[in-house]
Amino acid sequence: MDKSTQPTVSKLIGTAIALAAAMAAQKTVSGIWKAMSGHKPPNDDDADAGLVEVAAAAVITGAIVALVRVLVIRAAARALR
Repeated sequence: MDKSTQPTVSKLIGTAIALAAAMAAQKTVSGIWKAMSGHKPPNDDDADAGLVEVAAAAVITGAIVALVRVLVIRAAARALR
């Protein structure tokens, strides 16, 4: 592979891996939430859930998914060098 296409391929592979890892992280957070609270995390439009519960679910899920995404992208970039 020539040097001009390598960054593009690296970005595509990194993005695909990050997407899969983010989905896995979200499923993991949902499972842990359900184990701890007895129900699935609330959705944005869940009228029965309180604002605090919706906000907590959003913050926790967003932080973990973002962290996993960054770690996976960095690991993929390191592996493809």
